[in-house]
Amino acid sequence: MTGSASTLPSRVALIGYGEVGRILAEDLCRQGVVVSACDIKLAADGVDAMAMREHAEANGVSLHAAHAAAVAKADLVICAVTASQTVAAAQACCGGFAPDAFFLDMNSASPGAKGEAARRVEATGARYVEGAVMTSVPPYRSKVPLILGGPHGVALAPALEALGFAPKVGPDKLGVASATKMCRSVMIKGFEAMVIESFTAARAYGVEDAVLASLKETFPGIDWERQGSYFFQRVIEHGRRRGEEMREVAQTLREVGLDPWLATASAERDEWMANLADAGVFGGRGTPGFARSADWRTEADRILAANEDRE
Repeated sequence: MTGSASTLPSRVALIGYGEVGRILAEDLCRQGVVVSACDIKLAADGVDAMAMREHAEANGVSLHAAHAAAVAKADLVICAVTASQTVAAAQACCGGFAPDAFFLDMNSASPGAKGEAARRVEATGARYVEGAVMTSVPPYRSKVPLILGGPHGVALAPALEALGFAPKVGPDKLGVASATKMCRSVMIKGFEAMVIESFTAARAYGVEDAVLASLKETFPGIDWERQGSYFFQRVIEHGRRRGEEMREVAQTLREVGLDPWLATASAERDEWMANLADAGVFGGRGTPGFARSADWRTEADRILAANEDRE
């Protein structure tokens, strides 16, 4: 794919092999693309590293301990790490890029962080493309709505489409796509945090049915039972990642002079849920049924029981 994105990339490197990385790996491998990957958690011998190695072996993905080794022969590098690692991950890849390689940054980071990552990548001769993922990846997989930003977005779009992605070319100016994502997250991630807080408190007072009935009357288009269970599941399972994203949202607001009161509060609720999950309140990561309760009340009861134990 040297010099142009008109040719289908034959080698793709994934930086970050968590939920998103593994979904993309599956979709890419099914098309015969040679996939390599790197994740900082591979250095540990924990449950996460074991799951990554098992998944990679099952799908024919080549895992590397070093970022530079993972990207060395890749036409396209896709970075999907936690928000706080955006710049560090980009830097770790520098020095390993193939000539004219594209670096697609799909991380949920502030415009400032994206700009810094771009400067480091572009200094090596690789082509940085900002990618703003506009909704949850699992339901859509590689076809998740994706806004491409920066001067190289238009060149990368055809190759991504050929790989089964659903990109939309955005502004040439870096940071605009990220700002769109971050401002949306004020609402979406804030909504998640509010639902968890409201529903758990309602459960404690025994007024959950009345609260849900009132919400349904005000917002009849939302299935509050289903939405509540989904929000609990996602934050229990990915609260740490969500908390980091909301810290980046807060930074996005600071970059335009706004105090990020709501974004900061949402980050704190996400991190609080992540701490409960790490403590085994929801059954423990890797155990059957973890974060998969059909009824949000089950998880709310676990939260309330944990609070009682600490008192």
